[in-house]
Amino acid sequence: MEKIILSGLLPSEITEKLELQQKFRGLQIFKWIGAGVKDFDKMTNLSVSIREELKEKSMIRSSSVSNVLKDPDGTIKLQIALKDGNAVETVLLTDREGRKTACVSCQAGCAMRCAFCMTGTLGLSRNLDASEIVEEFMYLEEAAGKLDNIVFMGMGEPMHNLGAIRKAIEVLCSKDGRALSSKRITLSTCGIVEGIYDLADNGPHIRLAVSLTTANEELRKELMPVARSKENSLLALRKAIDYYVKKSGKRVTLEAALLHQKNTDEKSAKNMIDFARGIDVNVNLIPWNPVSILPFEEPSNNEVHNFVKKLEQAGINVTLRQKRGRKIGGACGQLGKTN
Repeated sequence: MEKIILSGLLPSEITEKLELQQKFRGLQIFKWIGAGVKDFDKMTNLSVSIREELKEKSMIRSSSVSNVLKDPDGTIKLQIALKDGNAVETVLLTDREGRKTACVSCQAGCAMRCAFCMTGTLGLSRNLDASEIVEEFMYLEEAAGKLDNIVFMGMGEPMHNLGAIRKAIEVLCSKDGRALSSKRITLSTCGIVEGIYDLADNGPHIRLAVSLTTANEELRKELMPVARSKENSLLALRKAIDYYVKKSGKRVTLEAALLHQKNTDEKSAKNMIDFARGIDVNVNLIPWNPVSILPFEEPSNNEVHNFVKKLEQAGINVTLRQKRGRKIGGACGQLGKTN
């Protein structure tokens, strides 16, 4: 009999799936899991007989950490082995203020094939389930202590696995478990317009980031195949972003990976300004992180400086992403990198 995985279940589901006679037992188990317990024997408010029954019927987690990589800048990357032989990577990011963020994956691989992203070269194996997503967060907390934020910016396109992400968020935010605040959650999409409307209409209203990269339609089609469908055109995407802002009451982040002599010139800056003006957004610029098998170069400091300056002069809210995790293939666009 295949064992029940408990990490992605709510208290009532634990009670039901394990056929527990006393409903409060599901809540007790859920609280232990939320506290990071991985061993049934450490659930000391359960009788020995119940613990033995749990061992027979279930597992707390289904995945395992296969490798831990640490960058001198404080970034940690975990390589996680899934139960079916697939693997994902998840990254701990620390900012200048010492806040710790879990950058988690939602798919093994990715089908979106963004030209500047290592993960896109892997293709898609499958969606992760809610338990596997929750486990990424738990493993990072074991490695680094209590985390402040979670971002769905790892491997995969979140809008193609919204069901599992919603469930993982429900588990992590439950007051009876880990009790993470939904205000500390960000989801990043390459620009799936249908998914943005879904998230706006059906929640949860978390922070949204959109990988724009360029506001030139033809160049975006070249760099990001998702943009080749009319449904995900720049016009449709801008309308969806504005809709999300108004429906959720939250500012949206526009992310742009800056590529040397590709999307850093004055015309590119003007296009970005025109796209961002009039909607409540912040532009987050990310100097491209090197991947040897991809045909791009890092932008020069001068390119980056001039691009930032153009946007700031136009009154656009701009932030510049710190370069972190590069030495372990843990920076934006590098997940799945082996060299």
